[in-house]
Amino acid sequence: MAANVAGRLDEEGRVITQEEEKIFVATQWQLMWWRFRKHKMAMISTVVLIIMYLIALFCEFVAPYNPESFFTRYKLAPPTKIHIRDAEGNWRTPFVYRIQRTLDPETMRSIYTEDPTTIFPIELFSPGDPYKLWGIIETDVHLFGLAAGREEQGVFLFGADRMGRDLFSRVIYGARISLSIGLVGVFLSLILGIIIGGISGYYGGAVDNLIQRVIEFIRSIPSIPLWMGLSAALPPDWPVVRVYFGITVILSLIGWTGMARVVRGRFLSLREEDFVMAARLAGASELRIILRHMVPSFLSYIIASLTLSVPGMILSETSLSFLGLGLRAPAISWGVLLQEGMNLRSLVLAPWVLIPGAAVVIAVLGFNFMGDGLRDAADPYSR
Repeated sequence: MAANVAGRLDEEGRVITQEEEKIFVATQWQLMWWRFRKHKMAMISTVVLIIMYLIALFCEFVAPYNPESFFTRYKLAPPTKIHIRDAEGNWRTPFVYRIQRTLDPETMRSIYTEDPTTIFPIELFSPGDPYKLWGIIETDVHLFGLAAGREEQGVFLFGADRMGRDLFSRVIYGARISLSIGLVGVFLSLILGIIIGGISGYYGGAVDNLIQRVIEFIRSIPSIPLWMGLSAALPPDWPVVRVYFGITVILSLIGWTGMARVVRGRFLSLREEDFVMAARLAGASELRIILRHMVPSFLSYIIASLTLSVPGMILSETSLSFLGLGLRAPAISWGVLLQEGMNLRSLVLAPWVLIPGAAVVIAVLGFNFMGDGLRDAADPYSR
């Protein structure tokens, strides 16, 4: 007990412990972090999201195969089973059995069975399809692969699609576009929301009325038809990169209205505060007052709000691509991959083609839980 006593007394004569002393002198960001880490689901979700973004960043290395490579003998092959014990009961390093394909004489459906007489060990940092990491570093090393050549056997953690492409590799590559489009779209929405909402709340009057009527008009239009109309306006012959940025701009042009209203409300309450008046009397420009004094005062709330906005961007891109109005093949995103689920034959025979939808659910839940924790931590002084 004596170790926790700081040797000071408060106004009521009560001894202040070291823990309380630490809280009294902590900055707002320290208080936010201490409160955020108490939210277990938010911490777990943050770790999951960090892993997902690292995988997306190094997708060429993590994916065992080129996403466009075909395994003609393994069309709609089920997920490969990983074994650590062989048929004789001996423990081994992770391996897979040879997969044999046969045809059902009645339904002509491909049936895949394991041949326990042939074993293919799984190797870490295995050589495979050559690639350029970030378009710069040329290498052929992958995180894992089989000791056998691709002409003999493949390892399909999520199965294969109807063209014989490894679904795991395609989901990993799709994460780069689907996860980054949320961050880029939210960043653009942040810029538009702060500038337009700040002007509306800071100046008020006719400017505020005009901006609010524009926001109300945009928000009154149903989102899906608006997305469909703007996406259909993109030229069909555009390359993948240009379509990607086009979809990002479309999502940002629609998503900035919520942030603008939040910023406007905050500016209306802050523009009469003493610190803003003091900045005006000190001769600070209006741009400096907005960017250096008013915006930082509720920056934590903006961070929490943006975190909760990213899932909406991811779902929007997925929906547009799933409907064929967003990204299109040969682009690879989770929405493009989910188009495979529209093929009834593939869906019935290979339900694993819906695994990209599970990736969307995990990412959206992760952002929601993390945003929930940030929203609670944004006001560390509340009880």
